[in-house]
Amino acid sequence: MKIISYGEFPRLILCIAVCQMAGIVGSIFTAESVTTWYITLEKPGFAPPGWVISAVWISLYTLMGVSLFLIWRQDWGSDREKEGNKRIAIAAFALQLLVNAAWSWAFFGLQSPPAGFATIIILWLLILFTARLFWPISRPAAWLLFPYILWVSFAAFLNFSLWRLNP
Repeated sequence: MKIISYGEFPRLILCIAVCQMAGIVGSIFTAESVTTWYITLEKPGFAPPGWVISAVWISLYTLMGVSLFLIWRQDWGSDREKEGNKRIAIAAFALQLLVNAAWSWAFFGLQSPPAGFATIIILWLLILFTARLFWPISRPAAWLLFPYILWVSFAAFLNFSLWRLNP
């Protein structure tokens, strides 16, 4: 794996910033509902405190940004097939990032655990699909999505539990 060059640093920062922006967009839907609607919900004993959730997401968005950067930096020159595969992988990444932000709208904005659960299942599948597309381009980029899919798996279980506890 090649080391990042000084000239690539702005691209790395941009990739991380784009991913962090998904979290910021999601927080727009979350901010008010967390202090009004969410606190009224019955929660399972394994529900982590808000500060843990925030710290995990900040870390995950950073890892996602590094993953995106590792794909974006690949340059196959005139190999159209590989460049096309890279564009498809980046498009899949963008789609899962949009669905990531949409979960906050579905769960907190609509105040609907069922809508949140449906959205998070789609997100989980898109993360898996994206990692599969990343694998032949950059295995480290694919591996960097592993903590993300693990957390989304946990979040899906939490979302489902909240739905069951608060019909």
